[in-house]
Amino acid sequence: MSFARFMELALYHSSVGYYRRDRPRVGYAPGTDFFTATTSGAIFGELVAAACVHLLGSLNPREHTFVEIGAENPTGILTGVAHPFGAVRTVQVGQPIELRGRCIVFSNELFDAQPFTRTIVRAGQWREQGVRLLDDSLATIELSTPPPTGPHFPPPAQEGYRFDQSLAASALAASIANQSWTGLFVAFDYGKSLRELAEETPGGTARAYARHTQSNDLLAQPGEQDLTCHVCWDWLAAALAAGGFVAPRVDSQEAFFIHHAADFIAATTAAEAARLSQRKLALLQLLHPAHLGQKFQVLHALR
Repeated sequence: MSFARFMELALYHSSVGYYRRDRPRVGYAPGTDFFTATTSGAIFGELVAAACVHLLGSLNPREHTFVEIGAENPTGILTGVAHPFGAVRTVQVGQPIELRGRCIVFSNELFDAQPFTRTIVRAGQWREQGVRLLDDSLATIELSTPPPTGPHFPPPAQEGYRFDQSLAASALAASIANQSWTGLFVAFDYGKSLRELAEETPGGTARAYARHTQSNDLLAQPGEQDLTCHVCWDWLAAALAAGGFVAPRVDSQEAFFIHHAADFIAATTAAEAARLSQRKLALLQLLHPAHLGQKFQVLHALR
């Protein structure tokens, strides 16, 4: 089977998929696998709310529903956060995404969790990699059929160059953009430009996470580890633009919050100036380029 199909089963199978298992995955507690911006607590939701209000500009936030899609937590990032939005709705991982009316559509690390296609250059041609069962163990193989490719797919690079294509992520962005809603789209994730993926990551960007340890063994522990790769921001932005969003933009997480939540950051910094509080440490982790500030990027656009 293709690697994308293997990943779909490993992550989303109804009974054994990684994202279907009833256990905590995010955080610092024993048994968790990774942490994200949501691990920082309520301050992440406060930053997001402040930035969204800024991005809406003259639009009234009370006329918009804040819709968090792909949420790990059923209560969402705005739990306990004072906000000006008319309503809040949470769509958990795997639930259907249905949008209408005026919305703020927010996600955090949703697009990198979509099944991706693995391709490699062999004899001057892109070849798709798949998975087979060999002597009771899983092994990587190369498929005979031509691989699917995204828009403006690059020509083959040097022999053995890998490109992990986030095609399902692009399709998800298109399905969101094609629904009849207006407002603001904001997606936090990690990704690279098409040029970077085609020229600067010869080993690909696919990796696995389990118990806060990164691994390159993508076939180990199916259903027990997370699988992910960098999304292609150019493809996601193109999907939004095709759906009528104006000038989709990608910023680092640091730049996004500095530009769009400056007043909140200034007020929080002033309030916590006299002590080394958890809020101050969480804010530093979210903004500092050595922590999450540059590791994550934010794609945002209005329609």
